[in-house]
Amino acid sequence: MTDARTIAVRYIDLWNERTPARRRELLAANWAKDARYVDPLMSGDGHDGVDALIAGVQQRFPDFKFKLIGEPNGYGDHVRFCWGLGPDGADSPIKGTDFAVLSDGRIRSITGFLDQVPAGA
Repeated sequence: MTDARTIAVRYIDLWNERTPARRRELLAANWAKDARYVDPLMSGDGHDGVDALIAGVQQRFPDFKFKLIGEPNGYGDHVRFCWGLGPDGADSPIKGTDFAVLSDGRIRSITGFLDQVPAGA
């Protein structure tokens, strides 16, 4: 059985990791080598592609962090969770819902939906 919370926490930790070498370690440990990420604004393939997306988001929002919103859930090899992106101690101005498909306990794909994006973000 999939531990949805563990998958979601590891995912959030990856997006918050600012050290490139550590981020690559997290990718290698928790994502399939040929993983794919896609949302309405961007997509990336493999560890290099996903890492580049994360670095880009961190560069655009240097003072923001990701956090889980609510409790992740899932069944089989599927996990769904909601997240917020914003400054510590404040409501997240950017929010979304991601759907993960796993393979051997690693993320094989993420399909992201942006639930709240303020103008200009």
